Amino acid sequence: MKLISLLMMLCSVAAFAQLGTKTSMTLEAAKQIAAAAEKAAIANKWTMVIVIVDDGGNLVYLQKMDTTQIGSIDVAIAKAQSAVKFKRPTKAFEDALVGGRQAILKLPGAMPIEGGIPLMRDGIVIGAIGVSGGQAPEDGKVAEAAVKVFEKMK
Repeated sequence: MKLISLLMMLCSVAAFAQLGTKTSMTLEAAKQIAAAAEKAAIANKWTMVIVIVDDGGNLVYLQKMDTTQIGSIDVAIAKAQSAVKFKRPTKAFEDALVGGRQAILKLPGAMPIEGGIPLMRDGIVIGAIGVSGGQAPEDGKVAEAAVKVFEKMK
């Protein structure tokens, strides 16, 4: 009888368990974030590849502006994925490498080139932007412009 009571109690506890909820990157949000990046790139007469990934580093949106070199596609994706995996801008890795921290090169998935920034909501990464096509500071400037728009989104 005690065993049956114990089993019933355990089953009732499991029945009250709740699944978590999370904010996720949508295609519509990704398009708006990328549009802000494109606007910043155009204002500076730069051509870029702009990538938005979700919290798992999966591609949600990719935009290659006309005449941007195709090598920037893989670089932009890698920057966005690095920002998600390590929850920090890729500039942090670039700065560490410039400062002599060569161990950065051994971190799987770490991209030590400015232009990747995590997109955070309430301290949780929900995605990232990766930008490539210009010099690293230019890529960073375009990504930052997009992050400002993201931060105003609800």
